[in-house]
Amino acid sequence: MPLTVTPYIPQYITVHTAPAGQPGENVTVSFSDYIKNVASSEIYPTWREAALRANILAQVSFALNRVYTEYYPSRGYDFDITGSTVNDQRFIPGRSTFENVDRLVDELFTTYIRRTGFVEPLAAKFCNGTTVTCDGLSQWGSENLAQQGYTTMQILRRYYGDNIELVSNAPIRDIQYSYPGTPIQRGATGDYVTVIQNILNRISRSYPAIPRIPEDGVFGGQTEDAVRAFQRIFNLTEDGIVGQATWYQLISLYVGVTRLAELVSEGQTYTYIQPPQVGVTLREGSVGVAVSALQYLLSIVGQFNDNIPVLTIDGVFGPGTRNAVIAAQQALGLPADGVVGSRTWLRIYEEYLGIANTALAGVDLPTGSQAIRDAVIFKRFPGYDLTYGSAD
Repeated sequence: MPLTVTPYIPQYITVHTAPAGQPGENVTVSFSDYIKNVASSEIYPTWREAALRANILAQVSFALNRVYTEYYPSRGYDFDITGSTVNDQRFIPGRSTFENVDRLVDELFTTYIRRTGFVEPLAAKFCNGTTVTCDGLSQWGSENLAQQGYTTMQILRRYYGDNIELVSNAPIRDIQYSYPGTPIQRGATGDYVTVIQNILNRISRSYPAIPRIPEDGVFGGQTEDAVRAFQRIFNLTEDGIVGQATWYQLISLYVGVTRLAELVSEGQTYTYIQPPQVGVTLREGSVGVAVSALQYLLSIVGQFNDNIPVLTIDGVFGPGTRNAVIAAQQALGLPADGVVGSRTWLRIYEEYLGIANTALAGVDLPTGSQAIRDAVIFKRFPGYDLTYGSAD
């Protein structure tokens, strides 16, 4: 999946006014205005507020899932979602919206639904529940539940299950598509290569003709052979190079085999954390997302080693984190200096990975606080030094 795994709110979204593949206008609007339009087109402003909120959250989550999975760009389209209820949700260009709906959207458009323990916004499908029924939320049914006194979360859990949670105050930014901009080929190294290897390995479970390969971030002969096999299966130019066409076919197939764009999704978990890049150092005074990831790893390892103290995952490398690092270094036979360079990070990561793949196999990690859940969305260690005053 895209290198940026943290879902975000797009500042603008491009809507195709007809079903995909049919003539229509592409309209670019702010995401909040898009949701106001959809909500005013899909539901009635006279409904109970709990029902309105539940429907708006479902609409936000569904649209964010489309953006997150690059559902249409990966299929060659130049838009992010359609305005047709054939596959998406109703959008009517230029329509007026309702004052109470606008107020709720302004409050809720940076909040979305996700399955507990997974990354992607829920593909929160819905239908009117009268002329059309589906596995997702019933719009009229949600209003009936609201009339019975159900809260917004009770309504959502009635339709999407108990294992959902809300993410609030998601960051807002321009849409960033995952393709790196230039072809990736033999000799390349780094995060994009790791993403390619990870996707190929997942797809190979459904297409055994694609060989399994190491996920080491090095584009060598094995990776090239796997790319060629993928290209051969899907009628792409068989050159072993991941250009834009191959990249988006990989993304599209990955979304398909994991069903990330479906209500019932295999899901992307938070526990996939990559080893560090060479030359990166964390020490007391460092702050930011890399420190949070380190604290998460130490928290898991510490559950199996009483000598490693319990940490607060706050992204600040203070004395407590230094003490935990020293304890981990001592336990792992490393120089106990409290500084996390590549060697220390790699050993802590390997220890964590061993625990995750054995003792905690099948367990929905993490099991701790919301702070842990928020800390483990980082898929790679940064390629720069973090010192006092650094920020994510």
